[in-house]
Amino acid sequence: MAVAAPADKRFRRSHVRPSRRRPPWVTRLLTAARLLTATGVLGGAGWYAAQAMNDAETLRVTDIRVRGNQHLARGEVLALLVGLEGQHLLHTDLEVWRRRVLGSPWVEQAALRRVLPSTVEVVIRERRPIAIGRIRGDLYLVDEQGLVIDEYGPNYAQFDLPIVDGLADTPPAGEPLVDPARAGLAADLLRALDRQPALMKRISQIDVASAHDAVVLLDQDPALVHVGDQQFVERLQRYLELHEALHSRVPDIEYVDLRFDDRVYVRPGKSAVQKTSGVRP
Repeated sequence: MAVAAPADKRFRRSHVRPSRRRPPWVTRLLTAARLLTATGVLGGAGWYAAQAMNDAETLRVTDIRVRGNQHLARGEVLALLVGLEGQHLLHTDLEVWRRRVLGSPWVEQAALRRVLPSTVEVVIRERRPIAIGRIRGDLYLVDEQGLVIDEYGPNYAQFDLPIVDGLADTPPAGEPLVDPARAGLAADLLRALDRQPALMKRISQIDVASAHDAVVLLDQDPALVHVGDQQFVERLQRYLELHEALHSRVPDIEYVDLRFDDRVYVRPGKSAVQKTSGVRP
């Protein structure tokens, strides 16, 4: 027999209506609103951080480090960078300062980089002098491209380099212009001799007035040696091998021409010519 329990009126089931799903566009709109809010907050924080960084005194340049200089003093490099100290490290245009460093004739290449929080590092590569160029009677250190580095003086006495004549034309007015072809000939000759230190030490002067014929003057030998524009070492060594025999025949030699591999041409000096012309049969 079924027994029916009396209903307890204190417990009444509330009327629950089924939830309605939001349309997709509403969901997307709410998501976009949240993203915009978050972006605005982050953007504002970034802006304030950027402003703080712009105003930070710790990011002002207070130290300039120089590397790679050998002949150019650090003070000379800093003189080219007057005004960089105190600039904002992140805002200053390093390319402008790099071009200033390149303004020194000693500097072949230069690179500047930032080192947080307040340092600029300057790395340079100097030009390598290969000779002492004599231009209009003055002496200059020149590199392998014929570019004048600096006027030669007592402060460069450590450079034991040959003197090179004929590098530049001397126009009636204006500065003398170094001829690239002549400078290239001198550079080729000196590079070849650089591999023969003993021979290099004997070179006193070089003349490249002709871009296709280098003329060499050796220590304690007044004869001019024409070696052309190739086989420099071989031709000079040949001259040294023939030196005694040549001078025994012609004591006073004006020049020796070695440009023709199968022959050696010798021009007697003025005193030898005069002696020969004074002999009567």
